[in-house]
Amino acid sequence: MLVTRRNQDFMPTLFNELLNWNDTTYSTPRMNIMETKDNYKLELCIPGLTKDDVKLSIDAEGNLVVEMTKEMKNEKKEDTRYLRHEFSVEHFRQTVMLPDDIHKDQISAKVENGILDIVIPKVTVEEKQKQIQTIEVG
Repeated sequence: MLVTRRNQDFMPTLFNELLNWNDTTYSTPRMNIMETKDNYKLELCIPGLTKDDVKLSIDAEGNLVVEMTKEMKNEKKEDTRYLRHEFSVEHFRQTVMLPDDIHKDQISAKVENGILDIVIPKVTVEEKQKQIQTIEVG
């Protein structure tokens, strides 16, 4: 089973929003986690984001880290005055604890139609048997 931890830095964000210290918003996309006999699959709803906005990595503890940042361009025009301006920088970071029965080096991801698909292949029974080692005592 995959377990997720949200890293949204709640208190600093709360203060920044209340005091309007920066233009960064922290969003939490919806996530589906599925399991088949061959792999785990994560789906994240990220409308408007592209593959260039997404960064996936494995941290020091062997967890999958999903980070997304989207900066909305503010084109200032001399003859235009904003009456309301809500476009800003959006940031998201989530850590997914990975199980032991996977191939970390074979994780794949793609973005299509506003959905980030992450496929995490499982280790087969035959591969588990190959990993078992016998050590001779001399």
